[in-house]
Amino acid sequence: MTAETQHRWTHKHLLGLEQLSADDIRFVLDTADSFKEVSTRSIKKVPALRGRVVVNAFFEDSTRTRTSFTLAAQRLSADILDFSGKGSSVSKGETLIDTARNIEAMGVDIIVIRHSAAGAALQLAKTMKCSVVNAGDGAHEHPTQGLLDLYTMRERFGRIEGLKVAIVGDIANSRVARSNLFALTKLGAEVILVGPPTLLPKSFEQLGARVVHNFDEIVGEVDVINMLRVQFERIKSSQFPSVREFTRFFGLTWDRFQRCKKDVFVMHPGPMNRGIEISSDIADGPQSGILQQVTNGLAIRMAVLFLVGQVLV
Repeated sequence: MTAETQHRWTHKHLLGLEQLSADDIRFVLDTADSFKEVSTRSIKKVPALRGRVVVNAFFEDSTRTRTSFTLAAQRLSADILDFSGKGSSVSKGETLIDTARNIEAMGVDIIVIRHSAAGAALQLAKTMKCSVVNAGDGAHEHPTQGLLDLYTMRERFGRIEGLKVAIVGDIANSRVARSNLFALTKLGAEVILVGPPTLLPKSFEQLGARVVHNFDEIVGEVDVINMLRVQFERIKSSQFPSVREFTRFFGLTWDRFQRCKKDVFVMHPGPMNRGIEISSDIADGPQSGILQQVTNGLAIRMAVLFLVGQVLV
C-alpha cells in the first residue's frame, strides 16, 4: 500500500476538500477501508506512524473530533500531544503563528488544528514545515467530517454517483455543509441545500448546489438527509426567529419522516439537538447512520494522518 500511496497521494496538508480532485477523495476513502479493519483486531494498532509526533491544537471546543484524532494517531503508533488554546500563551496574547512555531520547534510532524477563524489552517501551512490537517476552521471547511460522511454514504449505497443528498439547517454557519458540498458534487451526487433564507444565501447555487427554502418540497425525493446542528453560538438572533418555528419548518420530525423514501438514509454530524433538528425516534432508528459516522470517522482520520505522514518521508 505504501508505494502506491506515495505514487498517488502528493498532498502534504489537508486544508479542505475544495482543493482535492475526485481521485484524491476516492483514494482517501479507499485507504480508510484498509484501516477500518484495524479497529476489529484484539490489538488495535499498526506501526504506520511509529516515531512521528502528532499535535492536536484545538482552539475551539470539540470533544468528538479531538478524541477521534487522538485515537487515530494512537492506533497508527504515533506519539500524540493535546494542546488547548484555553489557558495557553494564545489566551495571554501570543499569536497563533508564534504558538504553532513553538510547538513545531519541539519536533512535531503533524499539527491537527481546529480554530474559530476561517483560513487558520492555511496560514499555518504557509509558515510551517510540518503537515497541517484542518479539523475545522470557522465557517469555512471541516474536511475530515466531509470525508467520513461520504465514506458512510458509500458504505450504505455502494456508490456516491447519482445519489440525491439533502443537507438541511444552518447552512450559512456550517463548515460541514461546505465540505460535503465540494466532495459530493465532485463524485457525481446531486446536492440540495435546505434552510431558511436567513441561514441559506442564494450564493450557494454558484457552488453547484440546488437551494431550497421549503423542506417539504424535496423531502420525498432524496436518498440521504444530512441534518446539521443548529449552531446557537454562531447565529445572530435576527437570523433565527424561534426554536419552535425552526423545528416546524426545517426539523426532521416523525411526521415529515413518514413522507421520505422508504429507504432514506439519515445522517447528522453531531452533537445533536434532539427534538430541535431531529426527532430522537429517527436519530436512534434503523435508518440512522449517526453512530456509523462516528465509527467511520476514526478510519478516515487514520487514513488522513497516514497519507500526509507518508508525504513527509
